[in-house]
Amino acid sequence: MDIDRALGRAWRDDAPWDLLTRLCELDDRLGGHPGEARAAELVGDALRNAGVRDVETRPFEMARWTRGRTDLAVSVPDRDRERAFEAVALPYSPAGELDAPLVDVGHGTPAEIEAADLHDCVALASTGTPAGADRRIHRMEKVGQAADAGAAAFVFANHTPGQLPPTGALRFGDAAAIPGAGVSAETGDWLREYAADGASVSLSVAADTDHGTSRNVVGHLGPDTDESILLVAHLDGHDVGEAALDNGCGVAVLLGALRILGHVESSLGTGVVVAAVGSEELGLLGSEALAADLDPGRLRAVVNCDGVGRYRRLRALTHTSDALTDLATGVTDDLGHPLEVSERPHPYSDHWPFLRRGVPAIQLHSERPDDEGHWERGWTHTRADTREKADVRTIREHAMVTALLVRQLARDGRAPPGVDPAAVRERLVETGAKPGMVAAGIWPTDW
Repeated sequence: MDIDRALGRAWRDDAPWDLLTRLCELDDRLGGHPGEARAAELVGDALRNAGVRDVETRPFEMARWTRGRTDLAVSVPDRDRERAFEAVALPYSPAGELDAPLVDVGHGTPAEIEAADLHDCVALASTGTPAGADRRIHRMEKVGQAADAGAAAFVFANHTPGQLPPTGALRFGDAAAIPGAGVSAETGDWLREYAADGASVSLSVAADTDHGTSRNVVGHLGPDTDESILLVAHLDGHDVGEAALDNGCGVAVLLGALRILGHVESSLGTGVVVAAVGSEELGLLGSEALAADLDPGRLRAVVNCDGVGRYRRLRALTHTSDALTDLATGVTDDLGHPLEVSERPHPYSDHWPFLRRGVPAIQLHSERPDDEGHWERGWTHTRADTREKADVRTIREHAMVTALLVRQLARDGRAPPGVDPAAVRERLVETGAKPGMVAAGIWPTDW
């Protein structure tokens, strides 16, 4: 079958949407828990049905975090007021109970945290990044710098309205130094007002971090060649919603792309390693395990499906690789499909264990048309991340783009040049990312 017929069939292919549905029906897919294990089974079956060969599940050991009860209350002596609010513990929060003054640190930028007196206080920070900032300030950076400044706990207030407390790991793969909880934008508004009036917070977190097992699902498509392309998406999700957008849609796009590529497998000149990895949300644990299994010197490139398929506004993050920028824009120009491109590197998705070893990487992502700023999460990492927000047309279109991009990578006679890790490091330093990565514990020790 030629590529045009394969693309045409994709418009009638319900398998990606059916897989998304099955994943969203699970109670949750938090890393190391039964839902993630069942998700790996579902994805493995779907890959086999798509013609992927030698599909196997590869378990790996990890630090499993289990949620208990979280209580948050505020006391405002000057207003003779005490109130309780809904809060959601953030993964890898340690258990703890404390009463401490509440300090508003705005967006939690390095300057705001440095200017505040956080010693033995609870830091309150927005999930957003200030308008006009030249980079996104990640949650792990904010809590890491707050802990370094002496904070006793961290409260993360959503900047997206809707009574949606956010979640998200505090560290990569291990218990954080201080407890952390998420609250809604509406609660955050009250807490900022109360903090200005000298409020104190009572925070109780019940949680446990112990030894667990997560798993990757790995297979192969195309010829057996010395050099391969890695096509990857993470199958896990947070336990407060259905994880439809993050990253059920990415898994659905990966499957859709494979079902297209399976029809033109004979045209692939380079083999494709296919991986659905676990425990990304807990610190890229699955992709780190995968990177330990694969020889980076034999990888032509990484195509990371994280955030793709959510919204029609397609983005490609090419992490300093001019060759991948040219490839992505060439594919989408031929299709007449809009594409936004950023070459700035970041370490917060499954390309990172390979990028820092010099493998060119592209992350396919998407945003709502009205989003402004840096990587707006919208409904993701909240209980509103549910299937009805996904769109089958978007998943099909993005699967087509992904398939064509991987096919072009596999057919090109010349591999894209490797990425110099030193250049990635210098770019991260130039963009101001290093202090936050150090605070989050993810700056490579050999850098």
